[in-house]
Amino acid sequence: MNGTNLFKIALKALSNSKMRTFLTMLGIIIGVASVITMLAIGQGSKQSIQAQIAEMGSNMIMIRPGADMFGGVRQSASSMETLKLTDYENICKDAKYLAAVSPSVSSSGQYIAGSNNYPSSISGISLDYLTIRQLSVETGEMFTEQDIKVAAKVCVIGKTIATNLFPNGEDPVGQIIRFNSIPFRVVGVLKSKGYNSMGQDQDDVVLAPYTTVMKRIQAQTYLQGIFASAITEDMTQDAIKDLTDILRADHKLKTSDNDDFNIRSQEELSSMMNSTTGLMTTLLACIAGISLIVGGIGIMNIMYVSVTERTREIGLRMSVGARGVDILSQFLIEAILISITGGLIGVVLGVGASFVVKFLAHWPISIQLWTVALSFIVCTLTGIFFGWYPAKKAANLDPIEAIRYE
Repeated sequence: MNGTNLFKIALKALSNSKMRTFLTMLGIIIGVASVITMLAIGQGSKQSIQAQIAEMGSNMIMIRPGADMFGGVRQSASSMETLKLTDYENICKDAKYLAAVSPSVSSSGQYIAGSNNYPSSISGISLDYLTIRQLSVETGEMFTEQDIKVAAKVCVIGKTIATNLFPNGEDPVGQIIRFNSIPFRVVGVLKSKGYNSMGQDQDDVVLAPYTTVMKRIQAQTYLQGIFASAITEDMTQDAIKDLTDILRADHKLKTSDNDDFNIRSQEELSSMMNSTTGLMTTLLACIAGISLIVGGIGIMNIMYVSVTERTREIGLRMSVGARGVDILSQFLIEAILISITGGLIGVVLGVGASFVVKFLAHWPISIQLWTVALSFIVCTLTGIFFGWYPAKKAANLDPIEAIRYE
């Protein structure tokens, strides 16, 4: 019997029990839709995190003082004074793999402008900081190298600071704000970057010359950190090794001495976040994939019922010349038709559900072709796997016993 006839017979058999066929498909439909939706959410979250890390500067390298022991008590890294301005200057002079370098000092306090106030912090940096963190000035201008040399009391503020200190829509540029009791003239407002993936407000920032923060606010000669940016992301590890050699030489550390500084890169953060989101995506997909197994068991169950109900029909067909392989093919085609049709409906529902999640819950999604193809292939294989045994049972029936079956 040719394939076309077998297909027609299988299609007719399924159409004779439309409701039962649809209910059998339902497990496959739900399984495929769930897998596509979960993978879309997982991939969307992963891409969102990668994009936000890239916005922070995918080549960024952070140098912090290392913790140390004094009198048997481990000190916090923030209290260490191991990073000096000479370290920053030597890095600028000797580092071979860096595109930009900026010192970093900061202090927390209260900002006051007229009758408005807002708690935040001030960061002392150099001009390269904008390049490293991929920031840009939207209105006004950035402070200059001359401002850094004379420790001028000028600053550039983020949108959150501007909104809270100037709620009536005044232009902050040129205005005087006070950080605790120290007046600063606002020379520019940064372009908004919003919240990052860790929930941190990237617009809650005030940037000032590092010399100003060190001399006029902190009264200190050491740095709390150094930010740098590798020329390319591929050079990050070379840059870290180069920085390690420069700092160890500056600090006159022996070969046996541990580093008195810590160097971290965005590459490490990106790798950690990707690993976490990848694990969560896999977990979600596995949970959703259970629905496919349940759907497959439903197919097997209904095919068993179908074989039992049509035992006499199978016997009659065998008695007029149908071979075992024809019976096997017919029931296998029925199982595959159920799974493929359910898979197609599931793909449509899964894509639709993903967009519903995006617009209603405002979660990032990313529907990739491979996830749709994988779901469809898995549901097809599920139909073949769970439909094979009932089909094989039908093919092995004895024609005489089948005709006698009541």
